[in-house]
Amino acid sequence: MPRTARLDIPGLLQHVIVRGIEKRPIFLDDEDRAAFVERFSTLLVDTGTHCYAWALMTNHFHVLIVPQRETLAHFMRRLLTGYVVTFNRRHNRVGHLFQNRYKSIVCEEETYLLQLVRYIHLNPLRAGLVETMAELDHYPWCGHSVLMGNVKLAGQGTKEILKRFSRGPVKARALYRQFVADGIDQGCRDDLVGGGLRRSQGDVSSTEDVESFDARVLGSGAFVEQLRQQEGLQDKLDPAMSLSQLIDRVGSLLNVSPEAIRRPSKARLPALARGLVCYLAVRKLKLKGIAVGETLCLGPSGVSLAIRRGERLILEHPEVVEQALALDQFCFPIDLNS
Repeated sequence: MPRTARLDIPGLLQHVIVRGIEKRPIFLDDEDRAAFVERFSTLLVDTGTHCYAWALMTNHFHVLIVPQRETLAHFMRRLLTGYVVTFNRRHNRVGHLFQNRYKSIVCEEETYLLQLVRYIHLNPLRAGLVETMAELDHYPWCGHSVLMGNVKLAGQGTKEILKRFSRGPVKARALYRQFVADGIDQGCRDDLVGGGLRRSQGDVSSTEDVESFDARVLGSGAFVEQLRQQEGLQDKLDPAMSLSQLIDRVGSLLNVSPEAIRRPSKARLPALARGLVCYLAVRKLKLKGIAVGETLCLGPSGVSLAIRRGERLILEHPEVVEQALALDQFCFPIDLNS
């Protein structure tokens, strides 16, 4: 399926993860790391971009930033292209260094800012690049040491984070450090960096299933709806097809009439079709479950049950999603009795 467009306008908190091509190292030594950090810091200052967290690993890195005057794409292009030129020249190599498409997740600031700062800054400890919190406090390739006052990085905002713990810098650093240490036992937080289309709302099966969400957003349904209203994002957050089109497509796919899908029925094929419509509409097209339920004469709990039914169908027939959502190809009927 085609890639979705980035949600990229100035002023959004973005968690960016960049990986080396074929999982190869992108930093071979401290000189590489220093060159990257110098370029990163210079760009932060030159573009007025706010940075709240960052961590350099071996074959990838994390940054938590809010572009102000430029788009994320412009900032990242300058950062990555410049570093690749330096890296290739220094190591006498040619070709790509990074994967073609980095991951960027728009984050709801008030809900997730501190959690993301902690998650990103614990990466070196989780990966074994440092062994203790004391080492992390002075580790030069992570924004935690900057917040602790042991390393300086022009462009990284420390006051914005520390003031959330206390007005006094000494107490604020102590409370911040304890907050980070408390996150060690949480392990890898897949809910903050992955987890598919449901990342922003966790694994729920109640009426929460009907909230708006988006694969590119870490935040509540209300936050997703706010993004829909922002100039420059409306088209990018709109669904690829209407609910009516989806019902017609699923009907063709499963040999069920659209009318049979729209009316309540306990017959096997119509029930499966309704489940598939609910799953694709809510999970893939980001339509509101309430609107889907109104069209299919289902309440919130009915939509949740139908989503789970559709999910089971997808597990048994994974090709269904590709065919049901492909806008530029004819969908051959699926024989569910085969």
